[in-house]
Amino acid sequence: MDDLINLIIEILNTYDMKKTANYLSILLIMMIVSSFSSGYAQTQPSNQAFYEIKIYYVYGSQERKVEAFLKDAYLPALHKAGIAKVGVFKPLETDIQSGKMIFVFIPFSSIDQYLSLAQTLSNDKQYVEQGASFLNAPYNEPPYNRHESILLKAFKDMPQPFFPEYSNPVSERVYELISYESATEELAVKKIHMFNEGGEIDIFTKYGFNAVFYGEVLAGKSKPNLMYMTTFRNMQSRDDLWRIFGASPEWRALSPKEEYANTVSYIDRYLLRPTSYSDF
Repeated sequence: MDDLINLIIEILNTYDMKKTANYLSILLIMMIVSSFSSGYAQTQPSNQAFYEIKIYYVYGSQERKVEAFLKDAYLPALHKAGIAKVGVFKPLETDIQSGKMIFVFIPFSSIDQYLSLAQTLSNDKQYVEQGASFLNAPYNEPPYNRHESILLKAFKDMPQPFFPEYSNPVSERVYELISYESATEELAVKKIHMFNEGGEIDIFTKYGFNAVFYGEVLAGKSKPNLMYMTTFRNMQSRDDLWRIFGASPEWRALSPKEEYANTVSYIDRYLLRPTSYSDF
């Protein structure tokens, strides 16, 4: 700030008033931007991750085609591109969505890594060759009905993903992906505040929900909304923990707070199972 003041004095001593006014305007803008940038840097973790959730909507034999592509081409290419852990999930066998949806969770260390991924993959000859039948499928034999992509930014109080490790069979594990929609952008901001400053993340952590991530949706069909994924050894563990959570003194103290009233207008939840080739 002292340097800027000295520069202003120098300009006053050197230039006529018309020129000085122009320079002062520029300097004022620079000072405002600098002040804003400093404040933003203090509130945003430097290691804040970004996530993409891809959802493939499939029918019949399309499920097999998508899975073959993910297992043999897509995940190996992502690993080669520096993304070590990629999650692939399908609705539980008892779910009506079973056989109709495949979820892919991809963590990015920066937004630049996300933006450059398409070019990185196109330059990967092994990926292009291995995934040729999927990537170049004819128009009348598409490997999926539709494909949805959701871009998220990690919450500041959990800026990096967590990858749980379970020793029990994959067929027993349950991962729960939840979306909280809000009626307005402002209410969505308040709900995110409830997770961070309000301490909702801390409650989930205390009672062992083993969350993979919490994220603000930047682009997706259900905005404004946030999404998060919790993980459990099995369904019994999941049901028990939710009962404990709902009865906990921390949640009973947090949930009725007026500042967080009406912040959620709709909830979508998916009970999922990792595939055999998922990284976690």
